[in-house]
Amino acid sequence: MKLLIKAWQECIKERWTHPLIAMAAFNLDFLCVHPFRDGNGRVSRLLMLLQCYHLGYEVGRYISLERIIEENKQRYYETLEESSKGWHDGKHDPWPYLNFVLSILKTAYKEFEERAGSIRSPRGSKTEMVHHAVRAIGRDFTVADIEKKCSIVSRDMIRTVLKSMQKAGEVECIGRGPGALWKIKGNTSKRG
Repeated sequence: MKLLIKAWQECIKERWTHPLIAMAAFNLDFLCVHPFRDGNGRVSRLLMLLQCYHLGYEVGRYISLERIIEENKQRYYETLEESSKGWHDGKHDPWPYLNFVLSILKTAYKEFEERAGSIRSPRGSKTEMVHHAVRAIGRDFTVADIEKKCSIVSRDMIRTVLKSMQKAGEVECIGRGPGALWKIKGNTSKRG
């Protein structure tokens, strides 16, 4: 284990290969050394997560690498067996397992991207934000009042939405210019 850790540190320092390949190779070597009676797989995955963090690959904070490996358990064992044959004699092919580990990271990043993408504001959300602000204000209002409630929406966008609402008969404009009052149809309250 001391030799493995020393080789890892030198590899990262000297940049012998890409750090992700080094991390996957370390993981394979750790599993082949098999330092514990039980729990080597779990420890190897924890070490992988830690090494990813140290290398700046933090997807494991948001997407469980453990879960993705579990979902691909059969492939995990197949590639581990294939890559560990001849390991003790230095006559093994690490690439099946290395590619598996890299595919796990790629899957995690894809899943993270899909999740982050679904959080982004859907098309038309600024329009809905203006609609909500108009309904919530409960009194006559100006464009500036809506700007305060919808700080991420441009003045032009607010005007466009208000004109659309006016055309639909939802609001009416009283006056002109920056101080013009807008009124929700059916609302008889005064600005206050």
